Amino acid sequence: MVERLSDAARQAAMFDLTQWQLEEPAEAIVRRFKFKDFSEAFAFMTRVALLADAAGHHPEWSNVYNNVTIRLTTHDARGLSEKDIALAHRIDALLD
Repeated sequence: MVERLSDAARQAAMFDLTQWQLEEPAEAIVRRFKFKDFSEAFAFMTRVALLADAAGHHPEWSNVYNNVTIRLTTHDARGLSEKDIALAHRIDALLD
């Protein structure tokens, strides 16, 4: 089973994830993305889907036209785990 991050590990992990917001009580991290149009947003979601599938860790997300919201949590851990942090970093790297 995947372990939920401790408070200290969670705070350390969030140091590099400046665009992500921590949902209390440390259940998830959330980031909102805005793109030029629906096509660009959907292309981004496709790239994220491939990353998530390869990692075996799938986001909760929504898309409204050019806005994408991604929420990462590990249900088995009942909160934030290293899987979420790793996927958030991979998602951020798509935008570099």
